[in-house]
Amino acid sequence: MNAPVNAPVSTPLSAPAGAPPLPLDTEKLFAARLHAVRARPYLATALFAMHVVESSRVPTMAVDRHWRCYVSPRFVERTSEEVLASVWVHEVSHLLRDHARRGDRLLRAMDREGPGARLQVNLAADCEINDDAFGDGLVRIPDAVYPDTLRLPANQLMEEYARRFSLDSEFQHLVWLECGSGADGWEREWDLGPEGAHGLNDQERDLVRFRVAQGITARPGRAPAGWRRWADEVFHPPQPWRQLLGAAIRSTVAAAGAGEDYSYGRPSRRSTSLPGVVLPSLRRRPPRVTVVVDTSGSVSDRELGSALLETAAILRALDGRRDLVSVISCDAAARTVREAAADSGWVLIGGGGTDLRNGFSTALRRRPAPDVIVALTDGQTPWPSSPPPCRTVIGLFPRPYTGSVADDEDNPDYRPDTPPDWAKVVTLS
Repeated sequence: MNAPVNAPVSTPLSAPAGAPPLPLDTEKLFAARLHAVRARPYLATALFAMHVVESSRVPTMAVDRHWRCYVSPRFVERTSEEVLASVWVHEVSHLLRDHARRGDRLLRAMDREGPGARLQVNLAADCEINDDAFGDGLVRIPDAVYPDTLRLPANQLMEEYARRFSLDSEFQHLVWLECGSGADGWEREWDLGPEGAHGLNDQERDLVRFRVAQGITARPGRAPAGWRRWADEVFHPPQPWRQLLGAAIRSTVAAAGAGEDYSYGRPSRRSTSLPGVVLPSLRRRPPRVTVVVDTSGSVSDRELGSALLETAAILRALDGRRDLVSVISCDAAARTVREAAADSGWVLIGGGGTDLRNGFSTALRRRPAPDVIVALTDGQTPWPSSPPPCRTVIGLFPRPYTGSVADDEDNPDYRPDTPPDWAKVVTLS
């Protein structure tokens, strides 16, 4: 971390020569953590997940990849409780935002390595955190690195900051700044490593991040924009959903049984073994596709428009005829079945509650029956109790955790609305 109050920025804190070891003031340190929790309650799970390790080799406070927080006793002695609270938030932010792994990935992309490159990552990560971390109960950390320290604009990501400055002579006074391997991925001499005590494994670290993201999205007005953006990505990591939806539909309509039927138009080759008997052959035809669209009030026009246009483009690419593609608008009741009009679009009707079971039953009553059903929904619906006799793809609009009792997984009556196992599911982020 960076220098405390009244400490010179050019050198780290160190004990005078011959001075006896200073015990760590855990009462002050943990009081500062409680101060941080009161100021940023959505970070409480992460702050208490960090394990404190006393170390005189650490200049100030530093973290490793495994959520250990190394603390200098002399730094705690000389730093006010208010500043320590801000340092707690700063260090845990490195871990939540996974700066170590992101730093590894960034330096591989930049084809750079070494202490200087890692320091540049550390400073860029500090800028990402510090540009909106303080205020509202947390004081600014004196002599910390902020975007304006490096003459950079605020509200950027670590990767953007790192590419926009270099460690020339102008910034040499920053070379001692130290947040540990949890900030830049470079192992330090004091690190206990993956086999050391009290470290979190990958699954435990991801669980902490998920819990913190839940707290932020439950009350988004209390978190800065940077944290809200981070929480959205934790719940809905960027993914090429258009490619995923296309792949799911293509594999489904191309699978054995989809669009296949027996025909006498071309006799079976086995007819030669039965003189006088004409056997039908199994022929492939373009599959019939029914798109069931959730038009309840919880699905926005933008979401529907985006997914429907993409579905139409995919089906056109499959050489599907317009008469083989139909659309069912469905909220609490299935609406009129319309043939697909690739050149003029669809007219969707709805706006009420959600029950896609009616949409599925309407689709299956059609004659001829569909070979593939594509359902576009936010998932907040009852599902058919048994799989339909055709292949199914579900395009799922993501919904964040709302913080209500109905969405609380600690509530014994909570039942998540999850798509059935018999369908291919693609999240449309």
